[in-house]
Amino acid sequence: MSMADRDIRMQIMLQPEELGAIDDWRFLKRMPSRAAAVRELLRRGLAAEDVNLAEIGKRSSSFGVTVGDNSLRRKRRAR
Repeated sequence: MSMADRDIRMQIMLQPEELGAIDDWRFLKRMPSRAAAVRELLRRGLAAEDVNLAEIGKRSSSFGVTVGDNSLRRKRRAR
């Protein structure tokens, strides 16, 4: 994925401790930027929850954001 492929900006509010934890992890893993670190943490977190990212070009009405119909909702309800 090139920088040109990233056209969506997401802003979040963090506590200083949360930002510090991200920065510490970023430097430990030698990530090039905070944004790269946050993307990697999101990817790892979603993978840990068995969330598959939607394929490019697929319609959200087919399966939502995840592969498979409502798989994330079923897991959340089962908790």
